[in-house]
Amino acid sequence: MAVTVEMHNTGDPELQRDVAVMIEHVLSDRSGDWRVVIVGSQESDRWEMKIFGPNAFERSYTLEGAAGQHEPRVIGGIVSKMVPAAS
Repeated sequence: MAVTVEMHNTGDPELQRDVAVMIEHVLSDRSGDWRVVIVGSQESDRWEMKIFGPNAFERSYTLEGAAGQHEPRVIGGIVSKMVPAAS
């Protein structure tokens, strides 16, 4: 099982590290390989997040900065809800 997190145009390197650690923690008990890509916008406070996993799993979500959705714990909660629980 592997988890890869990529973040682009999201600013603060420390925040990027904290988000990556949170996502890795959430997905650590899921089987298969997972890839999460988060891309920020220079025009707004929206980040586009895409999650790819085994068996052609693919989900997208827009993270709104004004709604507090750039916080590592919030992102972790969103990922947890979007990805099926370990079985």
